[in-house]
Amino acid sequence: MNFQNVKVPKVPGGGPAFALIKAGVIGAIGLYAATNSLYNVEGGHRAIMFNRIVGVKDKVYPEGTHLMIPWFERPIIYDSAQLIGQAIANNPAFITLRKIEASREIANTISNAANKVFLNSDDLLLNLHDLNSETVKK
Repeated sequence: MNFQNVKVPKVPGGGPAFALIKAGVIGAIGLYAATNSLYNVEGGHRAIMFNRIVGVKDKVYPEGTHLMIPWFERPIIYDSAQLIGQAIANNPAFITLRKIEASREIANTISNAANKVFLNSDDLLLNLHDLNSETVKK
């Protein structure tokens, strides 16, 4: 086949102006995606991610800047101090549980130390000996 005599029609809008518009549109889409792909979790806050396909993800994001997929994902940011305050107000046993966890961590740290230390339970200042072990019925 001989294609030397075939005429190719000229496409309107070609040339440097069309290339400049095309580069501008691609650049604008890229800039939009880049700016909407980042979110910041402020100090003292935590975030969870809602995904339109999967739902709420299990991972909790700490403070800092994180990536997300625009439109598909949306961060939900919580104030940690406010959540702890609500937990204490709704359930007074929460603070007791935190005291027990703190004393367990202190005891674990001391037991792993090379120096042997003996502490009285009053020295931990957690007042665990004042806890009432009876269950409260509502």
